[in-house]
Amino acid sequence: MRDFINRYATPLTTGLFIVSTISGVALFFHFQSGLFHGMHEWLSMVLIVPFVLHVYKNWLPLTIYFKRNYMTLPLAVSLVAAIAFVAPSLMATGTGGGGDPLRVTMQAVQAARIDDAARLYGADPAAILTKLKSNGFDTRGSDETLTALASRSGKSTREALFLLAAEYRPAK
Repeated sequence: MRDFINRYATPLTTGLFIVSTISGVALFFHFQSGLFHGMHEWLSMVLIVPFVLHVYKNWLPLTIYFKRNYMTLPLAVSLVAAIAFVAPSLMATGTGGGGDPLRVTMQAVQAARIDDAARLYGADPAAILTKLKSNGFDTRGSDETLTALASRSGKSTREALFLLAAEYRPAK
C-alpha cells in the first residue's frame, strides 16, 4: 500500500484536479453544462481519495507549514470565501432556506400546473400536452403538474423540461 501511495497519490491528485478545473471552468462559463455537471460532481468526489493519500504521503512537509504559520492565512481566506457564497442563501429567507434561485425557480415550474407553465413558455397548454404525449409522456390534462405527469410516465421531470425548453422560449 505504501508503494501505491508513493507512486500514485500525487499523479492521481494532479489528474483529477485538472479534470475538475476544466469542468469547473466550463460550468462557470455555462459551456455545455449538461456534459460537465455530472463529471464535475462525481470526479470531484473521487478526488477526495487521492487528496487524502497525498496529504498522508506529505504529512511531514505539511506540518512545517503549520509550524511556521504559513497555513493559517490561506485556510482563513478559503473559509471566508466559502462563507461569502453560503451566507446570502442562509440569509435570503431568514431561516436558511433561500437556496440557489435557479433551482428554486425550476422546482416552482415543475410543481406548477401545465396551464400555468404554458403561460411561462408563451405556449398553448394543448400544444405542450401534444408535445409531451408524442415523446412518451402519459398526459391526462393541463391541470396536472409536470412532476406528476413525469412520475406517472416513468420519466424524469428533467426530461419534460428539456423537451419544453427545446420547443418553446419563455414569454417576454
